[in-house]
Formats: sequence, structure tokens, C-alpha cells
Amino acid sequence: MNYCLNLEKKVSSTLILATLSCLVAHLSPAQAAPEVSTKAGASAEPVSEELSLSTDLSTATEVAEEVLTDSQSTEVAANELNLPEIPLTDLETEAETKVQDLLGAETLEAQANANPETSESEPLLLEPLEDVKTLEEDDPMGQVTNVSDLLDVEPSDWAFEAVRDLVERYKCLVGYPDSTFRGDQPTTRYEFAAGLRACLDTIAELVAAGNLVTEDDFEVLQRLTQEFDAELALVGTRIDNLDSRVAFLEDHQFSTTTKLFGQAIFGLQGRSQDNDFQLAGQQFTDTDDQITFINNVQLSLFTQFGPRSLLLTSLQAGNGNTSPTFNNTLGNFTRLGYEGDTGNNDLILTDLNFRQLLGDSFALIFGPEGVNPINVFRGVNRIESSGSGPISSFAQRNPIIGVGVGGAGVGFDWQIATAVSLQGVYTASIAEEPVNGGIFGGDNGETSVGAQLVVSPVDTLDISLQYINAYSPFGRLGTGIGDDQLVLNNPGERGPINTNAFGATLEWRVTPNFTVGGWAGYTDSNFQEAAGDVETFNWMGFLNFPDLLGEGNLFGIYVGQPPKITSSNLPNGRNVPSFISRGDLTAAPGDQPSTTTHVEAFYRWRVSDNISITPGVIVIFNPLHNSANDTITIGALRTTFTF
Repeated sequence: MNYCLNLEKKVSSTLILATLSCLVAHLSPAQAAPEVSTKAGASAEPVSEELSLSTDLSTATEVAEEVLTDSQSTEVAANELNLPEIPLTDLETEAETKVQDLLGAETLEAQANANPETSESEPLLLEPLEDVKTLEEDDPMGQVTNVSDLLDVEPSDWAFEAVRDLVERYKCLVGYPDSTFRGDQPTTRYEFAAGLRACLDTIAELVAAGNLVTEDDFEVLQRLTQEFDAELALVGTRIDNLDSRVAFLEDHQFSTTTKLFGQAIFGLQGRSQDNDFQLAGQQFTDTDDQITFINNVQLSLFTQFGPRSLLLTSLQAGNGNTSPTFNNTLGNFTRLGYEGDTGNNDLILTDLNFRQLLGDSFALIFGPEGVNPINVFRGVNRIESSGSGPISSFAQRNPIIGVGVGGAGVGFDWQIATAVSLQGVYTASIAEEPVNGGIFGGDNGETSVGAQLVVSPVDTLDISLQYINAYSPFGRLGTGIGDDQLVLNNPGERGPINTNAFGATLEWRVTPNFTVGGWAGYTDSNFQEAAGDVETFNWMGFLNFPDLLGEGNLFGIYVGQPPKITSSNLPNGRNVPSFISRGDLTAAPGDQPSTTTHVEAFYRWRVSDNISITPGVIVIFNPLHNSANDTITIGALRTTFTF
């Protein structure tokens, strides 16, 4: 009996053939007996063609891994792992698991106490004849006496004869309450054991009666057993192979608690040559215009100590900068999202934080690296990613989310209701520095505290509102995009500012293959050493076309204005627009003379589950918010490997 129960197929029709095969192995015209042993059926183990090696860790990080491969038709909202610096060096990666990943439905289901004896589907009713007699008259199905009573069983079905024999001749089969048999539905080990026991007991009674089992019946059963000999032998071989594979994986696994994800990006890019632009009244020519080949690699380790906790450790190595000469001026308008120069591929730590799910809807994150709004806030634009989303740094997300250069800190993600969530974070740039830094900033540390509310009034619409309060002793926002430096720092002077940043982002998934969205961001920075403040504004509109010309592909069009100083009324000598753009050596109050317009188009082609190639074009009109500067055109070819 052990052998005949090692079936690999798990559909109801095959269960019937398995039952008939088992009968042949134990009954013959000369040896049939009323009592039939079912011990083997009780010990049978189910077999599946696919080996499942999932653990609580894979459950807790499944969103992150799906974001990493970036091959699903519906993009997952995931923020990258980069830490904004001036200059920016950290790679934004899909591999990053955000706080809300611990709040996903799959994770929460994995945390429930599973009952192995409970199935969500209706159990298949296969009972002995004596049990059938006790059915109530008002039972919606009752005893099936004719195969025609089963609405979904047709004479053309491959197992029709087997079903008819069990219904009409052996009378040990009962269907579902809706008068269906569901022959293609998978069968659990409990259903198989119950059905086998029912039919064995019933046929044993019929054999004891001595007038319902004929020589022809046993010949048919013997023939069926012979027909499936090859399949049964193949099942046994596969079981042996699976046992070997499991043993090998257990012996060679990286860790019982840690999974490794990675992303490697190769970038081939260049921009139009001989672009002239003005800085502080002087004419310059952009010399960073050669075609370059850069790389960036991110490795992330997800370590799970339980179904509700996760330790994230990320390492990064990169080489290449597209604007080394004018890094913090012109480079803030031309920077690409996948740049992450760590200094000749030096390995640096970009994330080290712990995430804990408290209850069913509240997650806490804290650690010395990678705790900032970019990593804690949920990204409404579901394709934002330096490896698989837009090409430029500006088009990744609303720049105000990057206000405040932070590393160490604490944050939370609270799923208030099904369609409402709230995230909050506090972060400090040099929390490890005991003299001029610390967790509260000190003299030279930058700090920020912020919150984001995400509302989804309907399934296809996401709206997020952000607020961040940040302090910088150096007079900068810390985004590395557009007008980032707000106060001129003369030798021996500091430019401390306190910034209030407000942002809103919207994404509307009109159809599964068309998304429209946009954002706006406003900042007001108060100068701390004298009266005066600086205001900036940015906006972006975008169109995404997921799965265009193939599953996993993506076409995107982004048009917007990088952060622009719209008002600066600081004391003379401290205002950036008048000095940088107008050449006013007194640096008197004023705003930027004109407006930069950023236009970007890209097409991501999914070569395979782990490789994508993305050509893109960026056109920047009036760079540095100055109409006197030449238009810059950037071409890029990004290749992303995920593993």
C-alpha cells in the first residue's frame, strides 16, 4: 500500500485511479476479504513536483525581492537604499525592504498560528456507503447515485469511466454541496486519506456480499495498475531526487536566517559637448562631456530572527561621476540616479537597521545607518528605482523627501486602516560623533524629523502628503538636486538654516498598462544668524506605460522643474541666486532669473527575470535656472543585473 499511495499528481480524478490501483494491489478474486487494512493510507506523504524552500524570512522579504527583480507586471512601491549626501554616492536599489514590507498581507498571514488540519477549500466528500445512509433528506447534494448528477463531469473527460464506476457501481462517492465534482481541483493529503478509506471500506463490504465484484473488475484494475507502472516508478525516482536536493541545499545554504539580494548596474552615458554656462558672472564650458562607463553594486543581507523582525545590512561599491568638475552646481541638474561613486569601488556600509512588527499594523525601524525619509516613507510612484525606474536622480521621487542628510535614527510605519497609512522618522547625520555631532546634531550635525500620510481612496489611486523639518549648519537642503545650496558660506562663516518642507505626490493607475502622476514640493528655510529666509519650489508630471511591448517592460515620460529658489531675502553677501546666476558680487536679495525645465524619456526592456536594459534621453533647458546657459542633452544606456 505504501507504494501505491506515492502519487505525485494531486487532482481528484487521479485520486480515483489511485484508489483503484490500490485495490488491485491488495484484492484478488481468490483473496478478497471483508477487512481491509488502511494503515498505509494513514502514513502516506504528499508529493509535489516543485520543491518549496520558503521560510518566514522569504515571507517577510518577498516584496523586497520582487522589487529587486523588478519583473512583475505591477510595480511594487519601494524606496531605494541610498543615503543622500553632498555629493550623493549611495545607490538607490530595489533590493531595499521598507518598513511596510513587514505589514504586508503575506507576512501577517505567516505570523498566524497555522492549523495543518484545516483547509480553506471545501473538503471533497468521499465516504463509505454506511455513512451515506445517514445523510439528511434536505442535504443539498446527498448520495450521488448516477454520474449525471455531477454537473461538471462529462463523458469526454479522461477519467469519466472511473468516476462512473465509483458512483454507480461501488457507491462510495459523494460530490460537493453544489452538485459538482471539481476534477481539476488539487486534493490535500487529508482528502486523499479520507477518500481512500471510504472506498476501501465500501468495496470491502461489497466483496463480503460476494455478488458485486466480478473477475472482469479485477482484470480492469490490474490493467490500470500496469498502465501506470511507469508513472509510479517516475514518482519514486523524483522523490529520491528531491531528497538529494534538499540534503544538498541544507548542507550548502548561506545561512538559516539570512538571505542575500544584490543589484549591479553598468552605465554608459554622455552629453552634448561645448555647453556654455555662467557661474558668478563668469563664462564656463562644460568639460565633463565625454562618454563614460560607470558601475554601481549593492548587496543587501536580510536577516530574520523571527517572523516579525528583520535586520537589514547593505553594502555598496561604485565608481564613476558624470560631473566631477562642477559637482555641486551644474552636477545637481545633470546627475543620474544610478551614480554612486564610493571612490574607486571602495566598499561602504549604507544600511544597518532593525525592523520589528508590533501588533498587526505597526512597525518600528531603528539603527545607525539607512534610517531616513527615503527609506522609511512609502513611495507612491511604484516604479521609482535607480536600477529599473527613471534615469535621472531628479525623476526618482519628490526631492523634498531627501531634505536633511541622515543616517542614524528611528522611524515607524503605521497601517491605520486598509486605505490609510502613516510613516514617521527622525534622523541625524553624524550620530556617532561625540564632540560636534551626536544624535541631536551638535554643532556640525544635520538633523531632520518628518512624517508622511498615504491615502488610497480607491484601489487605483494613491496620494501622499509629506512634511519634514530639518536643520543644517551649512545652509543646504541636502537633496543634491537643483538649487540645493541656499546660503553662501563665506570663509570663516557658517550658514545655519532651519527648513520646513512640504510635499504632495499622486499616482493614478488609469489602466494596468497606463499610469499618470506627479508631485510638487515647497521649502521655506529660515536663516538662524540673521533675519531672512529662502523659498524653493519644484514639480514633476509623469506618464508610465508598464508592460509596453512585453511583460516587465516599461516606458516612461517625465517633465518637471528641479528645485528652484523663488525667493531669497538674506543679508547682502549671503544670497545664492544673485551671486551665482546674475553675477552680483554683493549677493543681494533676489530669486533665480529663469526656470530650468527637465524632460526625460526612457524605455526599460526586460531581457530576462534578472537582466534589464534601459536606454534613455534627458534634455535640460535653461540649466542652473538661467536662460543664458546652453541646453544640455544627455544620453544613457543602463544595464541592471539583479540576483
